[in-house]
Amino acid sequence: MPFSVSWGVLLLAGLCYLVPSSPAEDPQEDAAQKTNTSHHDQGDWEDPACRKISYNIIDLAFDLYKELADLSQTSNILVAPTSVAMAFVMLSLGTKADTRTEILEGLNFNLTETPEAKIHECFQQVLQARPDTRLQLTTGSSLFVNKSVKLVDTFLEGIKKLYHSEASSINFRDTEEAKEQINNYVEKRTGRKIVDLVKHLKKNTSLALVDYLSFHGKWKDKFKAERITIEGFHVDDKTIIKVPMINHLGRFEIHRDKELSSWVLAQHYVGNATAFFILPDPKKMWHLEERLTYSHLENIQRAFDIRSVSLHFPKLSVSGTYELKRVLRNLGIIKIFSNEADLSGVSQEAPLKLSKVTSPRRPCRPLVSAGRLCGSHSSILRLRKGLRDTNEDPG
Repeated sequence: MPFSVSWGVLLLAGLCYLVPSSPAEDPQEDAAQKTNTSHHDQGDWEDPACRKISYNIIDLAFDLYKELADLSQTSNILVAPTSVAMAFVMLSLGTKADTRTEILEGLNFNLTETPEAKIHECFQQVLQARPDTRLQLTTGSSLFVNKSVKLVDTFLEGIKKLYHSEASSINFRDTEEAKEQINNYVEKRTGRKIVDLVKHLKKNTSLALVDYLSFHGKWKDKFKAERITIEGFHVDDKTIIKVPMINHLGRFEIHRDKELSSWVLAQHYVGNATAFFILPDPKKMWHLEERLTYSHLENIQRAFDIRSVSLHFPKLSVSGTYELKRVLRNLGIIKIFSNEADLSGVSQEAPLKLSKVTSPRRPCRPLVSAGRLCGSHSSILRLRKGLRDTNEDPG
């Protein structure tokens, strides 16, 4: 049967880093994999509270995707909810009152069920866990502070102890020097997988919180391109572009989902991660986006059949930058962007507010090719003095 990804593709790459592992395991995993897994620091994720938090992040992933899809019906979407959540949870250490509550509840955490301290504890376990060494996953964060700003000691201690983050003094008034300093830091920490992260900075920036994630994985059963042809790729109902298409006849895990009006292809990485490629029927992308949920994705994992498939797959990459302020406001995170923001736990010298949240996407090229998938994601939170500025930033 043919499986031609020519009508657009929705890619969900499961890093299995923060979320619980799938209950279905590959019985053919070799002894080395089992030995490696036994050394993972995953015991803490058996804690019901931490597992609940992992599901909160999954829900956030779908919320972010749907909000971004509503903003544009034609743009590609690549977002790492773990990166976004970790940046805001870390920042929440310096917020108080309603500002803190809005952030945590906007990220889908139920504060009546899970104490705030437990949320930080579970995120700390994420950073301390040792992922499968065959999954090249790099994550971290750093705070860049203008030389004129003095941070609260307890905030500095918290980000260092819980998130292994450090604060660097920087001169934001010299925007070119500040950009170079931040970009060099992230480039070095990610082994040049993320370069030129910061494109623009304003002189009135007081702090910049940078959270980054880089991933590079090899497919367990990589296919060799029998031939590469130039074929039409349907960006939308009216736009067709010519792209290199990998053609291969082989046996793949595939499932026809009638409820989603889609074909689903699963590709496993070397290590504990899986990518799902979901191909909706023509003019059914909106239907797929409306109905896809995590529970449905779990059900799909148990429904795959191994079938002979003639696969036509585009060599592709995705890059660009999201401005997340409007999206986060729609999720209920509002006060931190306004003059009502209480960031007195970060600095008591001057009132601060969050002015900008950007989510740059810097994948390697190609993002998807015959046998590997890679990508990079980061979140940049920029704070500036707030009370004297009566004009809100748009969106």
